[in-house]
Amino acid sequence: MTDVREQGLRVLQEMVPHLPADVVEPDGSFGDEMMAIGVDNVFGRLWSREGLSRRDRSLVTMGILIALRATDEFESHVRIGLRNGLTEDEIAEVIYHSSGYAGFPNANTAMKVAKGVLDGS
Repeated sequence: MTDVREQGLRVLQEMVPHLPADVVEPDGSFGDEMMAIGVDNVFGRLWSREGLSRRDRSLVTMGILIALRATDEFESHVRIGLRNGLTEDEIAEVIYHSSGYAGFPNANTAMKVAKGVLDGS
């Protein structure tokens, strides 16, 4: 089996191609291992599983991030979702749908973030 870190880096770089390869290297600063933990556990273990396509994982991830009002991560995942094959209309539908389950304020915030990404701001 491929090393989890290598697998995670491969998946992350496929979805975020401009990301530097050394992004997970600890540099001695506070919290310098956070990205490595994410690469290992989120991208190496979860995004690499076969049960869902990356496109489907993007839909699920976006819904969860909307519910959490995790705007920084949602912004990144709008870009990742586009790269994984989602259309702008599908991203809007995820946001509309989440308004009924995660609340209008969370969905409205997500819509503003998505507009910023889609408008290139």
